[in-house]
Amino acid sequence: MTAEYKVMGDVAVITLSNPPVNGLGFSTRVAITEGLSKANADDAVAAIVITGAGKAFSGGADIKEFGTTKATQEPNLLSVILALEASAKPIVAAIHSVCMGGGLELAMGCHYRVVAPGTSIALPEVKLGLIPGAGGTQRLPRVLGVETALNMIVSGEAVKSEMLAALPGQKLFDKLSASPEALFDDAMQLAKSVAGKTGDALPLVRNLPCKHPLGDAYFQFAKNMVGGMSKNYPAPLKCVDAVEAATKMKFDQGMAEERRLFTALMFTPESLALRHLFVAERAASKIPDVAEDTPKREIKSVAVIGAGTMGGGISMNFLNAGIPVKILEMKQEALDRGIATIRKNYEAQVKKGKLKQDKYEQRMALLSTTLSYDELGDADLVIEAVFEELGVKEAVFKELDRVAKPGAILASNTSTLDVDKIAAFTQRPQDVVGMHFFSPANVMKLLEVVRGKDTAKDVLATVMAVAKKIKKTAVVSGVCDGFIGNRMIEQYSRQAGFLLDEGATPQQVDKAIEKFGFAMGPFRMGDLAGNDIGWAIRKRRATERADMKYSRTADKLCELGRFGQKTGAGWYDYQAGKRDAIPSQVVLDLIEQHRKDEGIAPRKISDDEIVQRLVYALVNEGAHILEDGIASKSGDIDMVYLTGYGFPIWRGGPMHYASQVGLFNVAETMKRFARNPRDDASFWQPAALIQRLVAEGKQFS
Repeated sequence: MTAEYKVMGDVAVITLSNPPVNGLGFSTRVAITEGLSKANADDAVAAIVITGAGKAFSGGADIKEFGTTKATQEPNLLSVILALEASAKPIVAAIHSVCMGGGLELAMGCHYRVVAPGTSIALPEVKLGLIPGAGGTQRLPRVLGVETALNMIVSGEAVKSEMLAALPGQKLFDKLSASPEALFDDAMQLAKSVAGKTGDALPLVRNLPCKHPLGDAYFQFAKNMVGGMSKNYPAPLKCVDAVEAATKMKFDQGMAEERRLFTALMFTPESLALRHLFVAERAASKIPDVAEDTPKREIKSVAVIGAGTMGGGISMNFLNAGIPVKILEMKQEALDRGIATIRKNYEAQVKKGKLKQDKYEQRMALLSTTLSYDELGDADLVIEAVFEELGVKEAVFKELDRVAKPGAILASNTSTLDVDKIAAFTQRPQDVVGMHFFSPANVMKLLEVVRGKDTAKDVLATVMAVAKKIKKTAVVSGVCDGFIGNRMIEQYSRQAGFLLDEGATPQQVDKAIEKFGFAMGPFRMGDLAGNDIGWAIRKRRATERADMKYSRTADKLCELGRFGQKTGAGWYDYQAGKRDAIPSQVVLDLIEQHRKDEGIAPRKISDDEIVQRLVYALVNEGAHILEDGIASKSGDIDMVYLTGYGFPIWRGGPMHYASQVGLFNVAETMKRFARNPRDDASFWQPAALIQRLVAEGKQFS
């Protein structure tokens, strides 16, 4: 049962029961309307209370129905709300914990509303590239006022119930309970007090007035503000249009306009991408062969090896979550520098008002340091963040194997190295896992969880739970050179190098891909990360994969000592204390000389070709990663690129984007690139998975 019905005295109680957030799926909608029919047909029932079981009133739509016919199957949510409004007996919504999206629209269809303090109230549809579609844009302005409602609808952010209840003149809540425990009794008491009211005596939100004193001037101002902040996202401006309709049209006309706008947005590429992201993010936490009820190891304390940029950033994640951290370094000076950087980062947050002084002090109190491995014996989780060289990792893991307690999880922050080789340095390979944080580790959301061949299932389950606690998006990868993200970025970077050989400049490549929507082009990204890092990886791979073809421009750049922002010169020039990328004549001359040395006649390269070669390189390698079982689903690859590599969110990630373009079109373009004599023809053969999907008329799922 997704909604329970019972009668308590003369009050019928309908309790939504569809965990985890009482999503308003088809079966729940049917159960609500059946409960309403029962209550209205029972002469012994004088009033009705609707509430939610567990930890939510209702979080809105059931995500399991996204993209299926069940989402609109009758009774759809609009029909359920009409049934609430048409009830001959008064209905009280007892709202608690979470009331969002369709859940809030459902509550506004009831005659009365009682709310528990601390309840999160929101219409978050804009985050899916949509507007509220069941009356939210028409009813919320009537109960909260136009400006408050519009701010909530455009932002999609949750507001606590007590804040809304304190607004002068608000009509969303009839009563704010003193505590969550008092909610149900308050709702029952209100239901009994209004029992017997029928027809016009029952208040309906749709009948409330909706005006703004400044009318057209206010909405023009709102459109200017929202339009300036929502580039690449059409939904926020449509939210403004829908709320404006609420102030200028009769209710039913406004509802029709809301439905028209909602339906049009449903099929935009931006909404498809955002809805894909919503589903993929939740699916990423699920590992096919690791059950959700797998027992997890207790993580009460963490040790971090290395106090450098990565070690410090990793430590901050755990301090922020209230987990004690002990940092190990070999020298006191290195420890002092690392702790000073952590302090500086926190103090900057305090100065900006993002962190309270007492919270900063609490976090620093959880941090301790040591120069000895012998003091790490109590740690439940140890994460090494040392230099990316297998010999260095070997020394660290042999020491950890010696001192760590039985059952401790030993994690490597390696970005490319073989986790199975690292695990083999210990007598406990089942306890070893990769935890690849992205820089800056205290800011970036992505965490690649690398599963070795011996990694225990409870280790994986524990690390995924820890990732959630420290507010990371965790994606599981198998073991290969570079895992998911860096294995793919290698192909992207190789194409960027070939484009330079053939006639493009670093700034043209960067501008083209940034116009597509990337946060940063490949050459600006290299300068930020440090070109010497890629150089070291290429030198290692030169002996391991001699058949891999590269442009020599990046190596020649590094031979000049141009490692990027940290040296004041990379693909671009940089002024001291500034991050502005200034085109460099030295680099242009280097590229031109390289072409002459190689006998390459430069040609004009279009921005479209730049984008396709860079993005489709990601797609083809992503398909190989799926074939190899390194990623379990295409959505995981998209999550890696959306949260770790600056791929434009409104495009949904490389694999989703390829599906939107059409895999047939992508494959045909790859075949064309394979005929380019300066490129790597073998790489541009479409992956077998792409060829199969094209043959079957399918896209990435």
